[in-house]
Amino acid sequence: MPQRSDPQRLSDLLELSQTLGATLNLRSALQRVLATLEESHGTLSGVIVLREGDTEALTVEAASGSGVQAQRARYRVGEGIVGRVVQSGRPVIVPQVSREPLFLDRSGAFRRSGRAEMSYLCVPVRLEHRTVGALGVGLPYEPQRHYEQEAKFLAVVASMVGQAVRVQRLVEAERRRLLDENTKLRRELHERYELHNLVGSSRSMQAVYEQVAQVAPLATTVLIRGESGTGKELVAHAIHHGSPRANKPLVKVSCAALPESLIESELFGYEPGAFTDARSQKKGRFELASGGTIFLDEIGELSPQTQVKLLRVLQEREIERLGGVQPVKVNVRVVAATNKDLEQAVKDGGFREDLYYRLNVYSIYLPPLRERRTDIPLLADHFVEKHAAAHGKEVRRIATSAIDMLMSYHWPGNVRELENCIERAVVVCDGGAIHAHHLPPTLQTAEVSGTLPRQSLREALDAYEKDLVQDALKSARGNRARAARLLHTTERILGYAVRKHRIDPARFR
Repeated sequence: MPQRSDPQRLSDLLELSQTLGATLNLRSALQRVLATLEESHGTLSGVIVLREGDTEALTVEAASGSGVQAQRARYRVGEGIVGRVVQSGRPVIVPQVSREPLFLDRSGAFRRSGRAEMSYLCVPVRLEHRTVGALGVGLPYEPQRHYEQEAKFLAVVASMVGQAVRVQRLVEAERRRLLDENTKLRRELHERYELHNLVGSSRSMQAVYEQVAQVAPLATTVLIRGESGTGKELVAHAIHHGSPRANKPLVKVSCAALPESLIESELFGYEPGAFTDARSQKKGRFELASGGTIFLDEIGELSPQTQVKLLRVLQEREIERLGGVQPVKVNVRVVAATNKDLEQAVKDGGFREDLYYRLNVYSIYLPPLRERRTDIPLLADHFVEKHAAAHGKEVRRIATSAIDMLMSYHWPGNVRELENCIERAVVVCDGGAIHAHHLPPTLQTAEVSGTLPRQSLREALDAYEKDLVQDALKSARGNRARAARLLHTTERILGYAVRKHRIDPARFR
């Protein structure tokens, strides 16, 4: 190694620092470090080994001057010069390798050099006060060489290598964490939107489950129909997560929420210069969903111009970005939803007939909540559990009087309205059960609920007393003595209330 001045050494260290910081590929960076030492300092060979975790094995991460033989060489802690350096954490200087029995020459560097003699310097690579590897180089033998200066220079290089190892391990740990988190979130998302998570046991919902299970594994375009709030988006999720595309994106687009001036650029993207603010290329939702599913909610709100472009996507499976001239192929499954009467919209000229037939390949109808009243208790219990956990409340059930009110209401907002009512009831409830007075006024003032306004105080108290007695008998499965204990009263007083309100305890058994 020719003697180099301090400015030259600083220049070399700067180059090595830039080399190590230019890439996250550690092996490639370490290989270039050895190449730089060979070019600038005349090293005959070089090797960088790193410890495999907490084991005794040492892996060759980079080697120079020895061909593939060095990459195949294996070391253990304490074995040879490299192993001794890792074990002790101290540098080793060998002025003449021919006189050093610890020099194993497993890489064949000395033999390949063709020299009668060679010097060898090996310094530790440290990470957070722990030796994790070693850097060794072979030098032409020179009797007057200043080995201490060379060793100090290599120690600085080894310190830089240690920092590169640290960065690489942090990046790798973060990558593994993100992969684990991504896997966990995907699993939770899949579990959340699996078919069995759709709530309802009515015949109409059983038919929906059968249709979803039938169409989900296919690539067929699906049109989900039903009133607002019936759960069309949940069905779209179930279709996607039950398909072979489950590991690919599900991109959701609300056609009603996007302004007409923006919907084309959002769906199909644009090229630079397509309009005033288009400074760079932007991919549309169809490209972002490539390989997966795109959910077009409120499809009936699309403008006639956008309908034409959507028809081409369904026919040709390709799009054109705004301002673009080249079509872009997209592999995407289309699931659409609407609460409109598309047949009437076609007759009125507001929706293209050819697009209607392209979308209506497989239709799923979601019934409104008033047509499946037997599902209301199941849905209500589901929402109680969900929102009680979300708000940290101890609410566990719904009283009979509250169930009666829920069953009597006509639910114009469908399942969404029911969930909002239950969430409000959970928030205002101060006990373990939701009673009638916890429900929103829109339900309480309904004629069928028995809570009409302008009722007398006696009538209101009687209604509340009846509610409490029924709830206690339900909890006690019709056992009067146990129900009386729950209400902190006597069985005689409870019996009086039962007769007064004409309650049949047998119905609660």
